[in-house]
Amino acid sequence: MAPGAYDDAMREALREAALAIADGDVPVGAVVLDPSGAIVGRGHNRREAAHDPTAHAEIIAMRDASTRQETWRLDGHTLVVTLEPCAMCAGAILQARIPRLVFGAWDEKAGAVGSRWELVRDARAGASVEVIAGVLEAECAAPLTAFFKRRRD
Repeated sequence: MAPGAYDDAMREALREAALAIADGDVPVGAVVLDPSGAIVGRGHNRREAAHDPTAHAEIIAMRDASTRQETWRLDGHTLVVTLEPCAMCAGAILQARIPRLVFGAWDEKAGAVGSRWELVRDARAGASVEVIAGVLEAECAAPLTAFFKRRRD
């Protein structure tokens, strides 16, 4: 994969992440690309606004893509997300049959794709997801750092 191949998609995910701030939520955004590279799903964290612990950006983007594609199987699709997915989202990626995950910032606290746990490439899961990490990492980390700094102040 050429350097920068997912930069435009990550910038779209960053636009989604900015929408989460308006909802008072952690700024995480995600997009789902179909096999041709077109965006077919979008999402941002909505846990606070929806009062839903499962309303993570990845879940919302996968639901959007599944609805548009009229199937829960997202074979050949790529999930692009600004923050390393948690265990719940990693499980959903496997369930949706998504073969490629692209993310920006690492999540040392709850990341389940290499930081804390390694769920999507665990042979016991019966599938292996290609992971491309660190795409626009600094740009993805900045809104998260600012969000949590404001919360502490």
